[in-house]
Amino acid sequence: MKALSQLFLPAIALAVVSCGGGQTTNPQDRLTVHDAEINEVIAKMTLEEKVEMLHSKTNMSSEGVPSQGIPDIKYTDGPFGIREEGVPTGFQSAGWTLDSATYFPTGSALAATWSPELAYKYGTGMGREARLRGKDVILGPAINIQRLPVGGRSYEYLSEDPILSADLAAEYVKGVQDAGTAACIKHYALNSQETNRGTVNVIVDERTMREIYLKPFEAAVREGGAMVVMPAYNKVNGYWCSENNHLNNEILRGDWGFKGFTVSDWGGTHSTMGAALGGLNVQMTGDRYLGPALIDSVKAGKVPESVVDDKVREILRVRYAIEPIPEDEANIVMTSQKPQQQIAHEVAQKSIVLLQNDGILPLAKSTPKIAVIGLNAKASTAAGGMGAGVKTLYEVSPYEGIASHAEGEVSYAQAYKNYMGMFGRWLGANDPSVATEIDEAPSPELLDEALKNAAEADVVIFFSGTNKSIESEGSDRENIDLPVSQNEILAKIAEVNPNIVTVNISGGPCDLREACKLSRAVVQGWWNGLEGGNALAEVLFGEIAPSGKLPITFPARLEDSPAFALGNFPQKAEVQGDLFGNQYRQDVQGQNRFRMQYSPDAYYSEGLLVGYRWFDTKDIEPLFAFGHGLSYVDFEYSNIKAKAGKDAVTVTFDLTNKGSMEADEVAQLYVKYENGAVERPEKELKAFQRVTVAPGETVKVKLSFDLDDLRWWNEEINGWDLEHGAIDLLLGAASDDIRLDATVTI
Repeated sequence: MKALSQLFLPAIALAVVSCGGGQTTNPQDRLTVHDAEINEVIAKMTLEEKVEMLHSKTNMSSEGVPSQGIPDIKYTDGPFGIREEGVPTGFQSAGWTLDSATYFPTGSALAATWSPELAYKYGTGMGREARLRGKDVILGPAINIQRLPVGGRSYEYLSEDPILSADLAAEYVKGVQDAGTAACIKHYALNSQETNRGTVNVIVDERTMREIYLKPFEAAVREGGAMVVMPAYNKVNGYWCSENNHLNNEILRGDWGFKGFTVSDWGGTHSTMGAALGGLNVQMTGDRYLGPALIDSVKAGKVPESVVDDKVREILRVRYAIEPIPEDEANIVMTSQKPQQQIAHEVAQKSIVLLQNDGILPLAKSTPKIAVIGLNAKASTAAGGMGAGVKTLYEVSPYEGIASHAEGEVSYAQAYKNYMGMFGRWLGANDPSVATEIDEAPSPELLDEALKNAAEADVVIFFSGTNKSIESEGSDRENIDLPVSQNEILAKIAEVNPNIVTVNISGGPCDLREACKLSRAVVQGWWNGLEGGNALAEVLFGEIAPSGKLPITFPARLEDSPAFALGNFPQKAEVQGDLFGNQYRQDVQGQNRFRMQYSPDAYYSEGLLVGYRWFDTKDIEPLFAFGHGLSYVDFEYSNIKAKAGKDAVTVTFDLTNKGSMEADEVAQLYVKYENGAVERPEKELKAFQRVTVAPGETVKVKLSFDLDDLRWWNEEINGWDLEHGAIDLLLGAASDDIRLDATVTI
């Protein structure tokens, strides 16, 4: 294997020089520098050898070219930690000892930092640990738009906004690939729900698809240089994503210039001819479609062998760009390393969102008695649920973080049971500490203990929220209510102690109206990685100022959000079981075959009005707006100046920290068309920047965006179009907190 590694080293160096030395301008071009060599390889291959590359070899690998010394491609799950090693035939643990990885904050937490710089660091951390494990491709980042507040994978995804998602996705991908690993962006495209995800047919217009849902993927490919793309399970406008010619060939390869390969989601391939002609390179898992049946189709003249050659070429481009790690050089040290742990810590620190505060925060470390109440103060979030998790080297819980930072006494009470949903059938069977219903009434014993601790404390820190069973791949939540009677428990606590700080631990929005009424401060803590407890304590005790901003709107009522308001979700049709769960997690679903009887239609009739665009345009007040997040200091915005140039719009302004501690602010620039001829949302995010400001300091901040970012998709010309005229530039600290404005003419 060392000889193979050395064989590939010159290829890696040449690709990097070609990209970084100014000889190429498109990041995708790094994949084509060895096409002449690759064509020579293909010319020596039999049809059977070629097709062997187009499907899985093991559960997490696909074939190389053994006859020519070209290694297999090895995949690993992301997107927030390198998955533990599994057995070759499935997802069961292989029982290794060195595969404990760094558990990074999940996608929504990363997005709450509003920091492309941190997204890049995050990507480098993931890429480095994948290399230590000998992996070539990380199945991540997950970058679909958070269309639904109840989305089961909202915690994996980044934001409801395409600009924020795109900027973070591109930098995440750059980080992964600069560390020597290929990034596989997923789930392409419009995978916005888990309900019926294996069959649902998304009905969407071209403008909405291009301007909202494809933006993060486009940026990850064109700016980030993503080498691999994973088509989603669902259909888009009648065609499976794994065989969708419009998505995979016309847009991905045609419009965006993608030069790498596509790999299906596990079990997401549906036909031989559709996949072969519709742009899929690798079937995961099995060879039912892109195996012997494809060989037969080529020999019968139904699929040109040149199509197979193109697929092999795209796979080999990635193989040549990613240095294979010899078996004896992989898995010889612990996967999780200190530099990556530090990245996870920094992301966690800057993701925490202060939603509400009457001055009780920051807490004094010398507070005599603090009562930490709620199971989520100790619950692990690294693993669980249907999909990817992390076998983390360690995980500092919120309780441990608070206890280690406080100087006074810290007590703990569980307060509510653990609801495990469908996973409770086998993990929590006959366990009295597991709730059997999501709205189960409080346990008298647990409630009494919580009230006793609260009554004796100076401050109560109540931990609310969900868990990895409630927010999970394979299912969406029925609502955003706090589970297991958390509101009732909080109300009882407020009767004995009004000094309450509520910390909500979840991946997506929760209904926090009662918590806001009963608490002096409310904090959104996310699923925040292996250092999450320390990061939270540092914010609560004022070692650092909170600086996270919401990447998704928190509605006051679920019915206020667009898909629910229009009756577009959930669809009435219900498919039996989950495609992935029934094939790969029969321990949970208990079925051996996925019963796919029909494809329910999901109408995206809200169009462009996703998230805050809907709330602003329809004049509906959310509980907490997109971009919202308080600090321990006040920031003053002043002296705005704006200019529209030939290629870009630029805004400068002064930002002053009026407080007594250093703090970060995320300045947000929105655009509004007052009298535009094209239908648009009330306003749209176009630029943002995280800025660190010392106490009393004033800094000059510059925000800019390309005129291309103002283009809209004109279906009449089937292309991008730019509307000229006056636009308002709205600058502020949140979508509902605009501080300054200016007008420019395009």
